[in-house]
Amino acid sequence: MTEQKTIWLTQEAFDKLNSELEHLKGPGRQEVIEKIADARDEGDLKENGGYHAAREEQGKIEGRIRQLEDMLRRAEVGETPPDDGIVEPGMVVTYKFVGDDDDEAESFLLGAREIAPDDLKVYSPESPLGAAIHGHAKGETVSFQAPNGKTLEVIILDAKPFSG
Repeated sequence: MTEQKTIWLTQEAFDKLNSELEHLKGPGRQEVIEKIADARDEGDLKENGGYHAAREEQGKIEGRIRQLEDMLRRAEVGETPPDDGIVEPGMVVTYKFVGDDDDEAESFLLGAREIAPDDLKVYSPESPLGAAIHGHAKGETVSFQAPNGKTLEVIILDAKPFSG
């Protein structure tokens, strides 16, 4: 089994996830329990679509509760990293593949999906690209092995703190 890694979160993201967890463990759970009870009162459970839908919803809620608990247990709450051009969790990294034009550059947040807006890609620090560039600086060329086995080279064009 692989070691569980720390997840970098801002205080705001940590508080938001904690609120979601408290809602799911309290009112969220209670609502689905009531739906299951109401559907159970309707009779035959084998052909009761409402019952099966409520049980499926319960499974999703319980799964999200486990995910949030795990994430919050591993969270490292901190300030935005320094604006020093060194790639670390909490940075928006702009890069391009060696040989590509500058207009083919891409940006992503190195960190947790929960803190990023929907329009910003997120890579985990444990992903092949994230692990390869972590600790490297703007202007450096870094190679890494992609999941398909190919060795790729990227140039780090910029690394700025995320100010989400």
